[in-house]
Amino acid sequence: MSTTTDLIAAAVIVTPTALAGAAYALSIRGAAADSARVRAVLALSAYERETAAEQDDTATPPDGGEPLPTTAPVAHLAPVVDLAARRAAA
Repeated sequence: MSTTTDLIAAAVIVTPTALAGAAYALSIRGAAADSARVRAVLALSAYERETAAEQDDTATPPDGGEPLPTTAPVAHLAPVVDLAARRAAA
């Protein structure tokens, strides 16, 4: 093969790889910046929730009405099936 053919083949192989590598590097940089923004927003949200919890434990309406009643959480359990008794009945 001639030198010209080798150079053309190298350009055909190397150019798309270099362009794809550059695009990938830019996407990683953008993702890192987005991740930093997301972490900052989550940290701010956690801080706001923590300070709100420390300030007031009761939820009162903004117009100064009565606070909401506190209720115990309801536990929803799955029904228990006795497999041995069910097999014996069938």
